[in-house]
Amino acid sequence: MRPEDAIQTHPHPVTELCGEGRRLYASALQSGRISREEATTAPCLMEFALLHPDPDDAEWLRPVPPTAALTRRLQPLEREIQERRTLAVELADAFEPFMAISAQGRPTAHSITVLEGFSRINAAIELATTECESEILTVQPGGGRSEYALTEAMKLSKGVLERGITMRTLYQHTARHSQGTLAYAQVMAEGNVEIRTLEELIERLMIFDRTVAFIPASDDRDTGLQVALELRHPGLVAYLAKVFEQLWQRAVPILEDAAPYAPPIDGVTGVQRSIAKLLVEGHVDEAIARRLGMNVRTCRAHIAKIAATLGSGSRAQLGYLIARSGILDQEPGTPSKESHT
Repeated sequence: MRPEDAIQTHPHPVTELCGEGRRLYASALQSGRISREEATTAPCLMEFALLHPDPDDAEWLRPVPPTAALTRRLQPLEREIQERRTLAVELADAFEPFMAISAQGRPTAHSITVLEGFSRINAAIELATTECESEILTVQPGGGRSEYALTEAMKLSKGVLERGITMRTLYQHTARHSQGTLAYAQVMAEGNVEIRTLEELIERLMIFDRTVAFIPASDDRDTGLQVALELRHPGLVAYLAKVFEQLWQRAVPILEDAAPYAPPIDGVTGVQRSIAKLLVEGHVDEAIARRLGMNVRTCRAHIAKIAATLGSGSRAQLGYLIARSGILDQEPGTPSKESHT
């Protein structure tokens, strides 16, 4: 039997003594006895064993002295308290090995933590930022960031730079159309911050000292529930760092004048060729816009220009004309398939 199974709370605490019983018990103590008939109006007196038969007269009952009654009532409570103390000691002994493991600190290997909700995600990122000593790598997909996001990023970046930490951030080419993002990049360039852009990026990513990384697990925009993963497995973090480095090598510094997109071919711009490629692959407008970091309206405007350039009258015909034109196979400056016919 488990210790907790042996613990029984006394079924009738004295505080439940009825009002009539209290009055009659006090009267019995004062007079030295009480008739059985009168005691029948307060059954609780016998239930609590506060009366016992008078040895000289069976019609009368005598009160049990309060000290004796109290001692008898306290005994099971004291026994219960002792049993509770014993159980507490046993529980402490059972958990002691686990407490010792916990005291060793958070494991750094084979660790994947699910973070649910903005507050918990932000708290984990703030802790990683505080513990960071040398380097932060981030991937921020999408277009230009909002004024609030840039303000918060400025606060974070300045605090990090004051500690001598370097930062490298990847945006998408569409961020170049945001004056606020460009202004932020200009200010950050004065410190140890480098910002580059790429046409397509993986999902959001943050890596601190190449020991901890954060990636999104899900983002339900309808309910507002956001879930992220905190990764501390050395192999996973190293893999993500290599992915970042490969993207970084292909990216273009945001403050340089170099054109981020390839030059136009037969009237189709580089960004429009990227859209055309995704159209041929079967992506819908929303997916294309998300992958290229632009809003859906801008994406559809580019699609309309591609259709006008190729003379397409319908969406179904557009895919055929893109494939037939050869614009996805050409290098800038080479003639299209249409020019040979």
